[in-house]
Amino acid sequence: MVNPMIDRDSTRFEIANRLFFRLYQCANMLHKTGTRAVEKEGLTTQQWAVLGALSRKEALGGMNVGDLANYLKVSRQNLSGLIGRMERDGHIELTADTLDRRAKRVSMTKNGRHVWEKEAQPKIRAYYESALVDFSTGDLTHTLHYLLKLLDNMEKIDQATGVTED
Repeated sequence: MVNPMIDRDSTRFEIANRLFFRLYQCANMLHKTGTRAVEKEGLTTQQWAVLGALSRKEALGGMNVGDLANYLKVSRQNLSGLIGRMERDGHIELTADTLDRRAKRVSMTKNGRHVWEKEAQPKIRAYYESALVDFSTGDLTHTLHYLLKLLDNMEKIDQATGVTED
């Protein structure tokens, strides 16, 4: 006789495995096809994420590097190379943080704001429309709900490790 708990756990593991693999594939395809959508603007999906983060009302005065890394869920180390390239390309600027002179503040430049608002945004909007063509508003709402729930659980796992980057 088959133990229903073992069968249930096995089924749950198989579904979870497929789910996380599909998330991995989606992330890779987002990077590949999203970068293609904005490459003429000299952007990658990572740079698009930085400009998107800096374009929010909450970030009008810029963000310190640590806060930006936390917001994007990346390490400071991974962010530093990206910031260097974006600064070189004139999309962002680094200044000393007024609250902590040792920290750097990242802000969008006038050129970066132009690239973001006038050049990239229309292409990003078209990309979203193509990627979400068969999704209803309800589908989008449910997907967002479950991704936020998954992200919250993953953040709890991350915090439980007790590892800090500082």
